[in-house]
Amino acid sequence: MSEVTPPWAYETPEIRPHDPRLLLAAETERARLAELLAPWLADGVEHVGSTAVPGLAAKPVIDLMASVRDPSAVVAQAGDGLAADGWCYVPPELDQRPWRRFFVKPDESGQHRVAHLHLIQAGHPRWAEQLAFRDALRRDGQLAREYADLKRLLAARHVGDREAYSAAKAAFVANALAGHAG
Repeated sequence: MSEVTPPWAYETPEIRPHDPRLLLAAETERARLAELLAPWLADGVEHVGSTAVPGLAAKPVIDLMASVRDPSAVVAQAGDGLAADGWCYVPPELDQRPWRRFFVKPDESGQHRVAHLHLIQAGHPRWAEQLAFRDALRRDGQLAREYADLKRLLAARHVGDREAYSAAKAAFVANALAGHAG
């Protein structure tokens, strides 16, 4: 990342009605990443997050998660290929989430995020948690509606603070995982 902070770095979270085109775009992006990251993949590339749940209101940003043997090696060895494909690396000291390596794909204008790539160490609990939460939302329409309502509330409360918005969802996610375990 350059010294200049890109506009997408502090983009305001905006919750929109479900857009089924994002499911198709995610599948295209997932397949592309599976090809780019093939030498490093352990458990594949998954579409997670709200855009992976049919009918769920979401930010129009596709979240993709790749299980890899060594996230830092992927950054070092595949970083140029990811950059050529439009992905921008967010260094760990900026991301503040030591359990992943993180990339953002902005739109052609460079103003808005269109996708996130979460590189996660194979076997890390976060992998299973992300999949379990996605699957719980897919199975339980009431849970999905409650989550959508919470996201709208938090997006309004945390305008301009994407990190606070994300952090404020943590208790809901933890409760949903506890209620849908097993």
